[in-house]
Amino acid sequence: MNLLFVCSENRLRSPTAEVVFSECVGVQAISAGTNSDAETPVSGDLVEWADVILVMEKSHRKKISKKFKALLKDKKLVCLDIPDNYECMQPELVTLLKTKVPRYVRLTL
Repeated sequence: MNLLFVCSENRLRSPTAEVVFSECVGVQAISAGTNSDAETPVSGDLVEWADVILVMEKSHRKKISKKFKALLKDKKLVCLDIPDNYECMQPELVTLLKTKVPRYVRLTL
């Protein structure tokens, strides 16, 4: 299963999710950001690659829905509602991700 995690700048939340869920059996995880200055900006290729797109905030879902509408027809696009107040790999963020993501994706952690 291919999981795409998206935040704004691809520096804190989505890279943490990429690391955490890359350890799951049968999962490929990539992270990206919605901002033009993101470490890895979200692209049509990434959206096409993903089986499930997990965004951190409603604004990310809105941007992706608007920009990639045609590519989202058969995609699951989920908002995790995780605010931008965590550092990369912060234990509380890892715990939050491990709690929220399995609600939408079947995983073997």
